[in-house]
Amino acid sequence: MIKLNITLYRKYRPQKFEEIAGQEYVTRAIKNSLRENKLSHAYLFTGPRGVGKTTLARLIAKGVNCLNSEDVTDNPCGVCDNCREISQGISMDMIEIDAASNRGIDEIRELKEKINYQPIKGSKKIYIIDEVHMLTKEAFNALLKTLEEPPAHVIFILATTEIDKIPDTVVSRCQRYDFLPIDKKDITNLLKGVAEKENIDIDEESLELIYRKSEGSARDSFSIFEQVISNFEGEKIDISKTQKALGVVPDIVLNEFLELILSSDKIQLLEFIDKIWEDGIVIETFLKDFAYYLKEQFKTNSKLSVNFILSTISSIFFILNEFKYEEDKRLLGYVLVHELYKNRKINGNIEISTSESHSAVNNAGIKKNSKENVREDEVIKNRVSDNIENNTSFQLSDSEVNPSELFKADDTNILAGRNVSETFAGEVEDRGSNESLLQNTESYPEYSIDLFEEKWEQIRKEIKNSGAILNALMADTYPEKVKNGVLEIKFPDGHKFHSRQIMELDKRSKIEMIINKICNTDIRITTIFDNNDNENSDDKFIEKVINFFEGEIIEKK
Repeated sequence: MIKLNITLYRKYRPQKFEEIAGQEYVTRAIKNSLRENKLSHAYLFTGPRGVGKTTLARLIAKGVNCLNSEDVTDNPCGVCDNCREISQGISMDMIEIDAASNRGIDEIRELKEKINYQPIKGSKKIYIIDEVHMLTKEAFNALLKTLEEPPAHVIFILATTEIDKIPDTVVSRCQRYDFLPIDKKDITNLLKGVAEKENIDIDEESLELIYRKSEGSARDSFSIFEQVISNFEGEKIDISKTQKALGVVPDIVLNEFLELILSSDKIQLLEFIDKIWEDGIVIETFLKDFAYYLKEQFKTNSKLSVNFILSTISSIFFILNEFKYEEDKRLLGYVLVHELYKNRKINGNIEISTSESHSAVNNAGIKKNSKENVREDEVIKNRVSDNIENNTSFQLSDSEVNPSELFKADDTNILAGRNVSETFAGEVEDRGSNESLLQNTESYPEYSIDLFEEKWEQIRKEIKNSGAILNALMADTYPEKVKNGVLEIKFPDGHKFHSRQIMELDKRSKIEMIINKICNTDIRITTIFDNNDNENSDDKFIEKVINFFEGEIIEKK
């Protein structure tokens, strides 16, 4: 006898309503509708991939077409010809359509032509349209009338992962059910049951890691599970083997990175990033795993500040998004180091809890005002410049960081670990606030304004190459003054909007990176206006408008 090669997901696909994991409320509602024979003519199932939408659609088909039931049932037998054919996907009364490959108006017209044909074996014809959001606008329009008033023997079940792409006219004609990601308990219990039946010895930590990688998808969890066991057939599988099979960064490596952050050893951090890259670890994967590791550290009662955790995780995901097209992925790690240590100082105690299985940070914490082995700025600058191969230049300051103080200024600011005056500098409208910004940057080296004036044309050219929006916003600007590591960029009178846009975090970061790359510096930027009179330009503009319409100013807020 030939042994059929079938995936675990297909083998253990739920055949009864009770076997569906994680969709309690949806399942209960559908079962009640079947029990009372009050089915809708059209359903819309929406939710993440692999959470049971198509499975539940098939169970509805069984419930209305089971041959061992006199009427519609919420407990189909699963063994009659109709139930078996539906399970195998070969039933003539259940038509599954993949809208991704059958998305045009011609396919929908063909469906409408055949829809009047009576069921062959059962009482209902079930049309399951998967990935329905892929249909064209014309196809949706052609489907509307049929969807609203289908023949009595027809039930439509539409499934999608992107509900926002479904026209409201379609949504309003369906009974909608929202499927949720399946929680950790349900998926791990599901995998435990499969492991027992298949005689697979795998530990709890491995199952939890598989769940995390699946992101709440039962189908993905089965695929990942098979990936792991295929690497260690017949062996006992522990967390270390699972991590290797999935390319997950081991906790000991993540803890080493955390320890280096807490000790403020920036040079070793850069060397660490180079090393993991040379070892073949994907930097994006490393950063995501580190973010998750930080979250778990907080849950295990570590004494890491919640603000430090939020700040670091926010910085990671900001960087992953902002620099996703960067070819040298090591730069993502460099940028993270730069963000974490930019203009920070250590002035507090930090403790973290660690397991005995890997390198631990001393529970006594980092002592207040502990000193870093300071090296010359030039050493740091050269180290970074050598590794980024002239793509970008970051010169990290020697200031140290206290994670517990990262958010002391404002707990609401979690983006990139900056204090409020930095992150929302674009909202600063008066000269006094800018002066305050300058006064808080004592750790930065001094630069001559001549350097930036000399390179400004080159800087503007690079800005132009980076995109039309930045180029338009930075038109007619020039460097005015540099003090304490802050470069003042002067905007023409009346360009207040341009200034605010430039000082938004994403745009400001790009401008700073370009300037620092070309000038080999480590500066931040702020903006000023001609005559240092922001409001004056607005007043002139308002007066021009009022005069044009022959009106008068009643009140100015």
